[in-house]
Amino acid sequence: MSSILQDIKHLLGIPAEETAFDTDVIIHINSALATLNQIGVGPNTGYAITGEDEEWEDFTDLSTINSVKSYIYFEVRLMFDPPKTGFELGSIERQRTELQFRLQVACGY
Repeated sequence: MSSILQDIKHLLGIPAEETAFDTDVIIHINSALATLNQIGVGPNTGYAITGEDEEWEDFTDLSTINSVKSYIYFEVRLMFDPPKTGFELGSIERQRTELQFRLQVACGY
């Protein structure tokens, strides 16, 4: 399928060949993955990425993959490149919260 890191970079507007922000983005992705793991999404043993080799299917199955992608994007966006307006911030936070709730329900917690 596709690389977790590369997909999130794409959503953030960072070109694939730009690596200056990879460490920052990886740290934020791993924070989001840890949060998802705490609510029952992903492998029981936890999951973290180290670069562009890890793919979405390594973390979750196809039933939740699109929600997981969106959730991680919103989480990373809020940490890496927060919105400039309160309206946009509130919108992203509401979407993130709803996705988190739906993922928690979908995964049986």
